Amino acid sequence: MTTHHIGMIVPSSNLTMETELPRMLRARETRQPEDRFVLHSSRMRMKQVTPEQLRAMNEQTERAAAELADARPDAVATACLVAIMAQGPGHHCTAERQIAEVLRAEGAEAPVVSSAGALLDGIAALGARRVAVITPYLKPLTAKVVEYIEDAGTEVVDALSLEVADNLEVGRLDPQDLTGHWRRLDLSRADALVISACVQMPSLAAIPAVEAACGLPVLSAATATTYRLLAELGLDPTVPDAGRLLSGDLPAARRPTPASRVS
Repeated sequence: MTTHHIGMIVPSSNLTMETELPRMLRARETRQPEDRFVLHSSRMRMKQVTPEQLRAMNEQTERAAAELADARPDAVATACLVAIMAQGPGHHCTAERQIAEVLRAEGAEAPVVSSAGALLDGIAALGARRVAVITPYLKPLTAKVVEYIEDAGTEVVDALSLEVADNLEVGRLDPQDLTGHWRRLDLSRADALVISACVQMPSLAAIPAVEAACGLPVLSAATATTYRLLAELGLDPTVPDAGRLLSGDLPAARRPTPASRVS
C-alpha cells in the first residue's frame, strides 16, 4: 500500500473542497485500496467573492505554499478557480509555477495543480469543444470565467450565474438544486456541462443524476482537480460515481502528462 500526501491551498471560508475531494479519494480507495491519500490544507483569507478580495487572497499564495512545503506533499492543489481566472487568460500557468518555485525553495519538489488549469484539462480530456457552465458568481465574474475558457479554445455556448457573493453561502448551496438549474441552460450545441465552475459550490452528489438526465458528460472544478491530481501522481484517474471524466473510460491519449505544467 502506498500513501500519497496531497496539499491543498484553499480560501479561509472554504467548506467544500475539503469535503468533496476527500470523498472522491475515499471512494477510489474502496475500489483500489493499494493507494491511500492523506490531505493537508493551508488557508488564505477570503470571505466575499469580489475582485478586491480575490486579489488580496492571491497575495497570500507564497506564504500558504511555504507552509505546505513543511509537510513534504507528493502533490499540491490550489483550489480557488475564480481567483486565478479573474486575473486574466492563462494565469493558471503563472500561479502553478509560482507555487512550484516556493515549494522547491523550501526543499519540497511536488507537481502543482490549479483548479483553473484542471478544469481546462478536464474539458480537453472529454474531447469537448463546446460547453455550458454553471457558476455561483455574480455575472461580471462569470464573464471572466467564460472569457478564460474561451481563450483556451473552448466555446461556452451558455452560462448561468447564481449570483451568490458570500463565499460561506456558496458552500451552503444545496447540490440537489443543480438537478433543476441545468435545465435553464441551452445545451443544444454543448458537448459537455460544467455543473460547478467553482470548488466551493457543492455539486458532487448531483453529477450522476444530471449526467444521466442531460445525456452529456458532466464535470465540475472539483472532479477536474481530482482527475488532474491523480494523473500527476501517476495513478489511474478513476473514481466511482463522479461522472464520465473519472469513469476510467476516456482514451489514454487524452490524459494529461504527469508534471506537464511544472518545470
